[in-house]
Amino acid sequence: MTIIRDERAGPQGLAIIDKYEEVVTYLYPILQRFPRAHGKARDAIMDALFDQVGLFYQAAKSRQPSRLYAADANLATLRFWLRFASNPKLKLISPGQHRTALRLLAEVGGMLGAWIRGTKGNG
Repeated sequence: MTIIRDERAGPQGLAIIDKYEEVVTYLYPILQRFPRAHGKARDAIMDALFDQVGLFYQAAKSRQPSRLYAADANLATLRFWLRFASNPKLKLISPGQHRTALRLLAEVGGMLGAWIRGTKGNG
């Protein structure tokens, strides 16, 4: 199997997308099992989950710090939806699943934070 890398995306962009794929791989099956009555919440979480990939690529390709902040804001939105889904009244995701998802997102967030800090020195 040959892995093709987009050299113009920059090393930070590719590493963060690889790490983010772990988040998607973990959350996607959990979200697919949401009860039908909570389809709107599932769709909102899925939208935030999948939009993030595009935000990372846009930031890597454009090299504009504002794109990094948009990606960071979407991560915050995703954390909100996960917190909502873990509400004990809803019980859409378990506390353990919530902790695991937040841990995975924190790793991505740390990488994004380093990427943002790296652009401040270049401006």
